[in-house]
Amino acid sequence: MSDSDTPNSSSSLDSTVGKMVVEKGFATADEVHQVLSEHSSEASGKSLSQLLIERGLVTSRQLARLKPEVDEQRAGRQIPGYQILGKLGAGAMATVYQARQLSLDRDVAIKVLPLKYSNDANFIRRFYDEGRAAAKLNHPNIVQAFDVGQAGEYHYFVMEYVDGSTVYDFIAKEGAYAEDRAIEIAIDVAQALEHAHQAGFIHRDVKPKNIMIAKEGMAKLADMGLARAMSDREAAEAEAGKAYGTPYYISPEQIRGERDIDFRADIYSFGATLYHMVTGRVPFDGPNPSAVMHKHLKADLVPPDHLNPKLTQGLSEIVEFSCARSRSQRYATTGDLLTDLRAVQRGEPPVVARKAFKIADLSTLDDASNSAETAELDRSGAGFPALAAAAVLGWLLAGILLLVLVVNAAG
Repeated sequence: MSDSDTPNSSSSLDSTVGKMVVEKGFATADEVHQVLSEHSSEASGKSLSQLLIERGLVTSRQLARLKPEVDEQRAGRQIPGYQILGKLGAGAMATVYQARQLSLDRDVAIKVLPLKYSNDANFIRRFYDEGRAAAKLNHPNIVQAFDVGQAGEYHYFVMEYVDGSTVYDFIAKEGAYAEDRAIEIAIDVAQALEHAHQAGFIHRDVKPKNIMIAKEGMAKLADMGLARAMSDREAAEAEAGKAYGTPYYISPEQIRGERDIDFRADIYSFGATLYHMVTGRVPFDGPNPSAVMHKHLKADLVPPDHLNPKLTQGLSEIVEFSCARSRSQRYATTGDLLTDLRAVQRGEPPVVARKAFKIADLSTLDDASNSAETAELDRSGAGFPALAAAAVLGWLLAGILLLVLVVNAAG
């Protein structure tokens, strides 16, 4: 007999359904209590949902809409050792609760995999991979992992509770960040990435929604759901040809599904995130994810200081350098990125990005100079042979003139 078949489980489910029906205004508390008292689910063998439908208090469609929330609340109550305090958020891949860890008397966040994925081996593997990856990273700018496991039919991941909001929340409400605050956050995130990269992990999903800002102002990188060890060749082969990431911030090499993704993919996503932070806009937009990703591959990036004239040239250079389409033209290490961020924070020009831009400018000037010389030589349409012939003719005329002068002088 499964947990869902036991009387206690049925009673718990009825309690949750009854509470949700009242909260949504489908029926009053008195109506729900009356149904339960007159015809209990245990005695009739019917669930409260069935009894409510029979009485005409709710429709089957209303209950169907409630099911995901009912499942979430049940999941929150079934994890032993934790008291669920409330829901923090939900996405397609998981629901996150604030809870109290009873043994250590501390608040934590618990991510629960939806029941619809509980039989999907791929989703379960990625869920546990996230927990294991996060557990290997210990840094103040990374949300710490505490536990990962299974309770009944639910898979859960316990992590540090961050009392705050995300960078995305701020942008959605306030718009672009001021440059000085954006740099503070960027340094925190870059430090988190440097730690992960040195430990051999790439995040692969750096974006505003995955950056938590604690009440005291510190930024913490969250959600290692797509994290992968750079040395994991088996995973690289299995994921080849698939675009893992978020379209607005994904690197070109991730879009192409390349096998040898490395830390520079995170640097690109970091740059795209910083772009969004200081301009209030994503680097590339489009009517659908495919169109957005196509722009990452083909479109030219509008420099962030063109959209926000208040930005310094130095910060704009950091963003553009991080978002270079070719990863060989981005920062060679996360440490170099940090060096430039700290330089701009001090009011100095970025060392690495500025040098790269100067080299690129010199290359452009050199190409332009060569093109000008070529154009000058080819202007007559004859090129070098024509110039040589003109030179010979010139010397011949000069010789004749000199001869005439000599003859006149002798006469």
